[in-house]
Amino acid sequence: MTSARRGAGPAAPGPDAPVRWYRELSGRQWKAMFAAWVGYLLDGFDFVLITLVLTEIADEFRLGTAAAASLVSGAFVTRWLGGALLGAMGDRYGRKAAMIASILLYSLGTFACGFAWDHTSLFAARLVVGMGMAGEYSASATYVLESWPARLRNRASGFLISGYAGGTILAAELYKWVVPNWGWRWMFWIGVAPVLVALWVRRALPEAEEWSAEAGGRRAPAAGAARPPSGGRARAWTDTGLAVAASAALFGVFTPVGEGLRWPLSLVAAGALFVFAARLGGRRGWVLYAALMCTVFCAFLYSWPIQALLPTYLKTELGYAPAQVADVMFYAGFGTMAGCWLAGFTGDRFGTRRAYAATLAASLVFVFPVFLVQDSLVGLGVLLFFLLALSQGISGILPRYIAGHFPVANRAASLGFVYNTGALGGAVAPVLGAELAEGMPLGQALAVLTFALTLVVIVLVGADVPRRLARLAEGSAVADHLAPERPRDGPGPVARERSRRGWRRAAGGG
Repeated sequence: MTSARRGAGPAAPGPDAPVRWYRELSGRQWKAMFAAWVGYLLDGFDFVLITLVLTEIADEFRLGTAAAASLVSGAFVTRWLGGALLGAMGDRYGRKAAMIASILLYSLGTFACGFAWDHTSLFAARLVVGMGMAGEYSASATYVLESWPARLRNRASGFLISGYAGGTILAAELYKWVVPNWGWRWMFWIGVAPVLVALWVRRALPEAEEWSAEAGGRRAPAAGAARPPSGGRARAWTDTGLAVAASAALFGVFTPVGEGLRWPLSLVAAGALFVFAARLGGRRGWVLYAALMCTVFCAFLYSWPIQALLPTYLKTELGYAPAQVADVMFYAGFGTMAGCWLAGFTGDRFGTRRAYAATLAASLVFVFPVFLVQDSLVGLGVLLFFLLALSQGISGILPRYIAGHFPVANRAASLGFVYNTGALGGAVAPVLGAELAEGMPLGQALAVLTFALTLVVIVLVGADVPRRLARLAEGSAVADHLAPERPRDGPGPVARERSRRGWRRAAGGG
């Protein structure tokens, strides 16, 4: 009897034993993650190209620092519109259709960048890239979040956003041999590759389970931006006029066209966007939209000075060669990717909001040391790895944080509008960083912006300011629509079946 027990090996788990989290996911759910992750990888690749070749473009077109930085801002001007329109498309016709349209837009926009002949033509191509990026964020995020189990959705969010960081690594590695040999335009022409991914996605990807169950069957117009305007033709014309006014004002703010009128144009754009927030959120819900927009705006203001101007800082102030810049960007990109993975696990373990605020607080330790290191490429790379793992990486759960405020019916449109309107902070950030650099070293300007705005985001997220304001406006609690039901949901059907099979085999039941 003793020898039989010794040879039997460890006892199999009982039917109620906990199952490893990755065994709770079906092949379809992993396929959904991989497909969306690849889209994000190529999204990050396409978007970061402009930051890598900014100095080469500035030299060819004879641009100053602020004018060159506005090319980074260009993709943000149309993001709010792309997020709303493609998000509405995702709510009405499915997340998959919106993903495909988004990939096609940003791929073709990036391809067009390679043919630009001056600042204006390149800026126009960047507007197309911005619309596609906006749709990719809302469509892919809602697709994956609605495909994975509720209790694993921070992990789903973190894994997904890590694809963007992977794209920045890929772009940096290509940069160091493509640009010195072929020139900056080839970096953009390579960016047309995602079109092939779009075709594969259209053919191979299943629709998001939650959308299919709750919205796909009835094909009803989604709430918010996806439903027909209740005011009829007059309302439609008003919305069109607001969209034109906002887009024209933003174009003026971030190009020489509006020089001398930037403050009035900024107020026009802000007013139009807040009117759209009121349209989406309704008489009481608009407060939630506005508060989330401001939170995301500040998040971009702390993160995008470094993301947009780090290569410029490395080349102009530290004198790094392209190969050295690529090495530093590898550290930075891999740090962001690792941070996204970490964010997913900590968010599921400690809660989205708590993990977000605590991780950002830890990142403050590394902000100023990064810009004090000048003679050690490895030292700078290591510090950047930790800074971006904690500050940029935590943005891996930003889709989970925002999407939890909205139900399935209007989730993609609301997430797309809120996030991409707030992303205008990314348009302001490089220009603000460049203007601050006129009175102080660029490294110091980047450090000051990053530190100050990180503190603001810690307060907004940590104190749950958007949800608290929404409660005051609505007079009732605002639910977390992506949270597990209480009691906490257990393993999914795939995991439960695997557990039962293992128990039956251990008991000799086949």
